[in-house]
Amino acid sequence: MQKDAYSLILEAIESGVHKPGDRLVESELAERLGMSRTPVREALQRLETQSMLTRDGRSLIVATLDHNQLAELYTVRTELEGLAARLAARHATEEEVRVLKTMVEDDRALLGGDPRALSRANKRFHKQIHLASHNRFLVQQLDLVHRSMALMANTSFAAEGRDEVAIGEHAVIVEAIARGDGDAAAAALKTHISKAFETRLRVEAGELKLR
Repeated sequence: MQKDAYSLILEAIESGVHKPGDRLVESELAERLGMSRTPVREALQRLETQSMLTRDGRSLIVATLDHNQLAELYTVRTELEGLAARLAARHATEEEVRVLKTMVEDDRALLGGDPRALSRANKRFHKQIHLASHNRFLVQQLDLVHRSMALMANTSFAAEGRDEVAIGEHAVIVEAIARGDGDAAAAALKTHISKAFETRLRVEAGELKLR
């Protein structure tokens, strides 16, 4: 199925092709996507209403999260992700648990490699937990949160030493889900998100280097 302009532009933001602060020009995007300007214009308007883009005079630029917005986003993400893990421990099928375990093992092979590849694997892992919660309304809210996460300039996996620690945290989360221990799963996922936020703050403060 051919993707529409909205999906293609959003994917470009999520993958870092368009970074926070970049100006998006309707005519250039239309040419690059091989589309007329009308669907591109509509896609840009939609992204603006979702706060993914912001106006700078007459131009649209990819939005940037300030410190307070980042803290607010992580607060919401922590609670929603914790709930997803709790529900996954209650409702995940044996097949879903096996998929999560396989993801953790497969992601170990990415350690020390491209941080962006690890970031994409991380998104797949978290999405699988969301789906395993078997709560469509929670999944929708988490999709909104993760879309806003694309407005961060760098992935926390680019911080020195974060990748191996994060995969270990993933393993602990999956073990709790596999046991059906909702409290432990929620606590482990909340700790995981908290550590990711702490890593971002340390990078911003210059305590950690990006590789």
